[in-house]
Amino acid sequence: MVLFNNDAHIALAAPRKSIKDYFYKNADADELLFVHKGSGTVKTFLGEIPFEYGDYILIPRGMIYQIEFDTEDNRLLITESYHPIYTPKRYRNWFGQHLEHSPFCERDFKLPRNLQTHDEKGEFLIKVKKQGHLHHLVYASHPFDVIGWDGYNYPYAFSIHDFEPITGRVHQPPPVHQTFETSAFVVCSFCPRLYDYHPQAIPAPYNHSNIDSDEVLYYVEGDFMSRKNIDQGYISLHPAGIPHGPHPGTYEASIGKSKTEELAVMIDTFRPLQLTQTALNIDDGKYYKSWLE
Repeated sequence: MVLFNNDAHIALAAPRKSIKDYFYKNADADELLFVHKGSGTVKTFLGEIPFEYGDYILIPRGMIYQIEFDTEDNRLLITESYHPIYTPKRYRNWFGQHLEHSPFCERDFKLPRNLQTHDEKGEFLIKVKKQGHLHHLVYASHPFDVIGWDGYNYPYAFSIHDFEPITGRVHQPPPVHQTFETSAFVVCSFCPRLYDYHPQAIPAPYNHSNIDSDEVLYYVEGDFMSRKNIDQGYISLHPAGIPHGPHPGTYEASIGKSKTEELAVMIDTFRPLQLTQTALNIDDGKYYKSWLE
């Protein structure tokens, strides 16, 4: 874990092995996993969800699951939320269906499939996270011993590559990139898109003080237009109230450009985030000086 508050925990992981000798259930929080590297299958008692690079995997609290990776080189950005995670309300009608102006729709979701019924007896270890502690339970029958399910509470995956960016003649504010929300934070996807196309537009965003939330950016791929010396897998934190914006020279470099190929995930929390010792250990110690270059 690198960042946390009472609403969410943000972690980085590079697992090399699949979860095979136990099952896991988070009874505290919804989990949102972003797959930066790797592919595999999330196996649950509601079915299987194949995943690959660029997928968000949303696992509601209480789901028993295992993750099976296809490779050893995997990288995940993990957000635990103590509030339910859902798609933005402004993109859904009162039935819950996505509206026509939404940048994605239900057809883009990867739902559980290939339900496997395991009629097995034995000892099956389940690790349950509850109130921040990991408890061990042993089931006498396989936890996936089900023949079907019904309802509206299920895990699913959504690819960042299926997010259709909203563009405009002038700069569009970050909420147009919003992909998920809770009552305590939002998650946005910065995807390849056309730049502002007004003749006098300067594509690089303006300097600002983000006074309502702490801003976390995880850089996935491409050339992030407002940043210099940023590489894949970098993560940055801009605390609320501290002015920030494009690095020196990026304003000028953006003029005349027609599009960006950046790919990044942003998490904005409405309450301040705290840094763990792990975060301090990976801090390069230079980022805060990068606006002087």
